[in-house]
Amino acid sequence: MAIDPQLAPFIAKLEEAWPEPALSLPVDVWRERVERLSAAARAPYSENLDVETRIIDGTRPVRVRIYRPRASQPLPVLVYMHGGGWVIGSIDSHDSITAAIAADTPCVVISVDYARAPEHPFPTPMEDCRVVVAWTFANAAAIGVDPAAIFVGGDSAGGNLAAAMTIAFRDGPVRLRGQLLLYPCVDVDFQRPSYISEAQAPYLKAAEMVWFWDQYCPDAQQRKNPLAVPMRCEDLSNLPPAFVVVAEHDPLRDDGYAYAERLKTAGVPVTFRPGLGLIHGFVRARAVCDAAQAEHEAMTQWLRTTAR
Repeated sequence: MAIDPQLAPFIAKLEEAWPEPALSLPVDVWRERVERLSAAARAPYSENLDVETRIIDGTRPVRVRIYRPRASQPLPVLVYMHGGGWVIGSIDSHDSITAAIAADTPCVVISVDYARAPEHPFPTPMEDCRVVVAWTFANAAAIGVDPAAIFVGGDSAGGNLAAAMTIAFRDGPVRLRGQLLLYPCVDVDFQRPSYISEAQAPYLKAAEMVWFWDQYCPDAQQRKNPLAVPMRCEDLSNLPPAFVVVAEHDPLRDDGYAYAERLKTAGVPVTFRPGLGLIHGFVRARAVCDAAQAEHEAMTQWLRTTAR
């Protein structure tokens, strides 16, 4: 179907904010603009939400932001990895997204400010996320979360990192409860139909996604590593239940669809939503688009149900 007409104002603002191709900008300018635009659109926190930013010590210090709904009992927790092609974005640019998930679930959300490429290519961003997931398990009691209800999730490049976490922790002593993958990039097959038909889609262009991969994982040999490219994992069995949502008008659409099908074939319970009429980044358009809001409600409902 065509792009949802309710997205027209959102797309118009995107085009106004980005009059030139993003790839023509220096990385620092691109990052600064994303942060500035995100800050301008940030909503106030829910009154029932406590928010703190702290540093977790691992191989290198990792900044996280913890959103904690007020509750007397231990809550589920979602360790969230932000999108931005592993190059742009931060816990600040995604603050409204993570705060809304925490407020509307309710669950504790731990947003990870992992190191970014090209300064820090694979495996550093992935290892930062692994440190935070391990810290969450080790400190569940201290931070008031249920150690049996620890989820990972993320959007776009963050969906890649979340999928990698499920593979990294599959054979260890702790068990993740679920994975929340929002229009994830989990493969390097740039000939999938959506990379061609949606090459010039709003918000994310196919050429930008190819460039992002070149920054994050420039080594062709590393692209065979399932922790970099989850689709390269030969065995996806025994992974936690998945919620996968894609956007119809997105170069990454077929990545998410193919990964969801492989998970199903491996016996993993999957809730898949096709995001009809939607574009990459639609979670930012919830206020103007009923379909985008419906996807937010679906994923928060899935978190509540799966955590029981």
